[in-house]
Amino acid sequence: MIRLTDITKSYGKTKALTGASATIPTGCVFGVVGVNGAGKSTLLRLMAGVLRADGGKIEYDGEDVFENEKVKRNLFFLPDEPYYGGNTTGKTLEALYSAYYPFSKDLFKDWCEKFGLDRNAPVRNFSKGMKRQMFLSLALSSQPKYLIIDEAFDGLDPGARLEFKRALIRLSEENTCTAIIASHSLRELSDICTHFALISEGKTVCGGDLNDNLQNIHKFQIAFRETIDRAALRFDFVKCEVSGRVATLIVQGDGDRAREELQKLSPIFIEELPLDFEEFFLLKTQRGQTEENVPEGGNS
Repeated sequence: MIRLTDITKSYGKTKALTGASATIPTGCVFGVVGVNGAGKSTLLRLMAGVLRADGGKIEYDGEDVFENEKVKRNLFFLPDEPYYGGNTTGKTLEALYSAYYPFSKDLFKDWCEKFGLDRNAPVRNFSKGMKRQMFLSLALSSQPKYLIIDEAFDGLDPGARLEFKRALIRLSEENTCTAIIASHSLRELSDICTHFALISEGKTVCGGDLNDNLQNIHKFQIAFRETIDRAALRFDFVKCEVSGRVATLIVQGDGDRAREELQKLSPIFIEELPLDFEEFFLLKTQRGQTEENVPEGGNS
């Protein structure tokens, strides 16, 4: 289990993180989401022990990560732009990572073949997507207990994305690896993430079990016999859009109770629509909600 408690980090006068907290269960796929500049990349670097937090705690099974070789041997951090030398090949990287991790050369060979990568070719000659595939192959073949990836899907074609998502889901189901992923591709994350944290202005806005959060917010489409005015919808909603005789409402809380209240408006019909992770993200960021404390499990 990874526990983040009130993490703060500044670069000079610029505050990158001002109080990020979360509890990441073992064996989950954990998504870190937020707008540009929210502090996602800084948080991942702190979690990888690359940077030291100004305040708060980052603990892996109760141990601090910074300058802790025991913890770091169990984690693999893949930044958005990993470093490699001018003449570096896949074989070179294989030898490097084999010296540090319980690296599977057979697994690395399989992944490179699956992605169509030449392990003897210089990485500098690869396209952006091929470079990403190479380092994802290294990450998966290193078999870490904790896998931290910044912008996991950047540059990947649809086929590579699917293969990578399948690998993460398999690792999660086998409970052999906890994956922490930051990405702008919320639709991709929604396919694989079991838990998440939404970072806004350096703080954790909400988080926890993704399904639990989505099940607490309901989206209804309602049709009336006559044109409806938004002011007539005297209802406690999170968001409301009206177009002629049709209204779309998003409400938080008990869905059955919300439907009962909506029935009192005598609509022609009420239909509950699915709410995806991207809509949830937009709702939370647009409303500017902030939670001073994130409870056990990271729930809002």
